[in-house]
Amino acid sequence: MIYPILKMGDARLLRVAEPVLETNTPQLHQLVNDMFATMAEANGAGLAAPQIGVNLQLVIFGFKDNARYPDAPTVPETVLINPVLTPLSEDMEEAWEGCLSVPGMRGLVPRWTKLRYEGVDQFGKKICREVDGFHARVVQHECDHLNGVLYPMRIRDLAQFGYTEVLFPQMDPNEDD
Repeated sequence: MIYPILKMGDARLLRVAEPVLETNTPQLHQLVNDMFATMAEANGAGLAAPQIGVNLQLVIFGFKDNARYPDAPTVPETVLINPVLTPLSEDMEEAWEGCLSVPGMRGLVPRWTKLRYEGVDQFGKKICREVDGFHARVVQHECDHLNGVLYPMRIRDLAQFGYTEVLFPQMDPNEDD
């Protein structure tokens, strides 16, 4: 099933998500499959359960080639439940981000450059990875959704926030829905 993606302004995006209490259930596997289908349909790099109105600490992310981020390195497809993020450096970097819940816009967002993320997958298998660069950015962006945070809330200078077609006129407008 392809879910509609909630847009900024919907109060459900501002909730703090509830922990997933049970893994490896048919319902959870179906939700994960539907989330991957929804993300692929929207050409996204990641998707958090709150973005489809499901108030659970569940994010998915990963891709090989993504038209919305053509220069980004591959990020492995991952299901991350009840995540815990730990910055591994004080270094932060600003880069342009978009969001399926904020279609047609981009903003310059500061993020930790290196972090560890931990949690479990849909089978209950533990995940612990140390990542940097774009991979670290994607994880932080998606996990922000679990705390009711959308990327515009992190922008330091709103002069660096606007419509993709204006900021990046060379980008195909169909690639940033």
